[in-house]
Amino acid sequence: MTGAVRLEPVDERNLEPLLSVAVAEAEPEDVMPPVDAPAGWSAARRDAFRDYYRASFTGLDGPTRTRMYAVVVGGEVVGMIRMRRCDEPGVVETGMWLGRSARGRGIGVAALRELMDAAAAAGMHAVVADTTRANAGAVEVLRKCGAKLFDDGDRVRAEISLDATPPVL
Repeated sequence: MTGAVRLEPVDERNLEPLLSVAVAEAEPEDVMPPVDAPAGWSAARRDAFRDYYRASFTGLDGPTRTRMYAVVVGGEVVGMIRMRRCDEPGVVETGMWLGRSARGRGIGVAALRELMDAAAAAGMHAVVADTTRANAGAVEVLRKCGAKLFDDGDRVRAEISLDATPPVL
């Protein structure tokens, strides 16, 4: 990994760089909910991306109950990680995407650990995630961050206690 990984709340300043990474290095369905728009990164899909990410600007206490962060390495935006307040008090759910060039370099683990610190600072006691068994990269990031993993068919559910010490890599 080159450079320290840091998280910046997604805002107007880093929204366009985040969109640029998504367009260049990810598929729309990997970085935003499905929308009724032409395939690929059409103008309508780019607008929907902006709208989706702007909805989180108000953070955990806003209408979406979500805080999204740009993952920044060496001053460059390389992806996004989020936390969304769950119905269970003190629990947030996370999800992440990284541009293709940032994958497999330890950035995901560093970003999730930063998010865990942010969640703890926000008074949370646990981070949960849901992914597919086929998403080996995500499962490995969760495991390296100390998650308890639970198989549920082709899904994997993860629970990370923020009261526990994460494993040292």
